[in-house]
Parts: sequence; structure tokens; C-alpha cells
Amino acid sequence: MRYHRIPDESVRRLPLYLRALLFATHDRESISSGALADVVGVNSWQIRKDFSYFGELGTRGVGYNIEKLKKHIRKILKLDVLHKAVLVGAGKLGSAVLLHRGFSVYGFDITAVFDNDPKKIGRKLGDTVIQSVSSLHTLKRRNIDVGIIAVPGDVAQQTVDALVKTGVKGILNFSPSYISVPKKVKVLTIDIAMDLARLPYYMPRNHGAG
Repeated sequence: MRYHRIPDESVRRLPLYLRALLFATHDRESISSGALADVVGVNSWQIRKDFSYFGELGTRGVGYNIEKLKKHIRKILKLDVLHKAVLVGAGKLGSAVLLHRGFSVYGFDITAVFDNDPKKIGRKLGDTVIQSVSSLHTLKRRNIDVGIIAVPGDVAQQTVDALVKTGVKGILNFSPSYISVPKKVKVLTIDIAMDLARLPYYMPRNHGAG
């Protein structure tokens, strides 16, 4: 199912709603937009507006059936099928990403890890053996559609190019650099330092500072 002309901000909030439904609603069968708003910190009118793009998801006066809503959000986000992922970069950041347990909740399975450090190749990271980046081409026969890169900026583009050649359709980029991909491939970049740089703007100014 394809949805057209949906604001990116609405799509970005859907995982937030799904997380709340998964972890904060165990004692109920249904939830109102107001109750969901209290959990996620988003106005109830915004939640109703976001959901309105995808049809009638709730019942007036009753709210949303939690199980049905979780199923619908998963379908919208295409999380109703298992997504196999590959991680390139087994440094400190990459290791933390691989060992994070939250991915499986949303249907992601990191099935392969690659690095270019001879000292790491062949060793296990969690339950996964680290492979050489020179064998990235073997991904073509593994049905992997998501790539995660946690590599230095100077090798990010060539890493992405190699992943695209294997058929990867989505890339989560932890590299601090801009990368170019074909239109058929979607890239999401996470730069923790850059996001942190935005935080002081929203903080009260310390008038005692120089």
C-alpha cells in the first residue's frame, strides 16, 4: 500500500506512537488520542491529524483499539515483514548499534557485520562473525535490504556505493558526511553531535556566561 502527499513529520512520528503502544499500554485494550498524547508528549489533535492521513483508525467516543492500531502502523511503515540488515563498521559506535536490543522489536535483524580492520575480521561481535568489507558483494544472495554504516567520513561514499550494488534499498548513515545515492535508495543520516548542537538553542540562556 502506498500513501501519497503525507508530511514527513507525520511519518516520523509514527514510530514514536508505535513505541508507546508497544511499551506503555499493557493494561488496556483501547486508548484515546488524549491518553496517547500524555505518553508521547504530542498534542492529541496532532495525533488525530497524523492518523487521519491513513484512514479511519479509531472510533469516536471509544478511541483506538491498541492491537489493531499497532498492526496498522506496522503495515504503514512496512514493518509487518522482517527486514534483514547489514552493519558496516565494527568500531565502538557500530558495536553499540549491533548490540542494541531494540531493533528486533520493530522487525529488524542485523545478520551480517563487515569491517576493514584485520584484527577484527573473523572475531565475533555478539553472535555475529565480523567479515571483511572486501566480501560485501556476497550480500547479493542474502536478501538483505537495509544497510547501516558506522564508518569514517572519508570512506562513507564508497561503502554506500558497494551496498547499493548489492541491492540494499535503505541506508541508516551514522557517518558525519553527505552521501549520494540513486533515487530508488533512501538514506537517513543520524549525526549525534549535530543534534546536540541544536539543543542549547532551546535552553534558557545562562546570563552569567560571558
